[in-house]
Amino acid sequence: MRRDMELVRDILLSIERNDDLNGTGWYQFNEPGELGVSECSYERFAYTMKLLADAGFLQAKDDMRMPLVAGLTWEGHEFLDTVRDPEIWRKTKERAKGVASVGIGFLWEIAKAETRLKLGLP
Repeated sequence: MRRDMELVRDILLSIERNDDLNGTGWYQFNEPGELGVSECSYERFAYTMKLLADAGFLQAKDDMRMPLVAGLTWEGHEFLDTVRDPEIWRKTKERAKGVASVGIGFLWEIAKAETRLKLGLP
């Protein structure tokens, strides 16, 4: 299964909006809709949640099918802060479009560059 970077961003935004996911308790989502993510299959959702946990973007405990989640890590917040702005996200995806496969680190660098441009920084 391929990574879906749009879904990565949607999940991170949904976790951040969820007041229960503040690092004090563990929650398991049995379907995407429970987190407010609607346009994906359970399999793609579970796969992406595991990838986010493996990447260190989620405070998570591994479980058989779906990780238990307590919230975002510092790294998860940092990435989300960089790609939160819809205009920055659109430009980031546009710049990466010509490449067959782009990792999250590369997307993050593009988003940082777009943010610097928006702020008029070198």
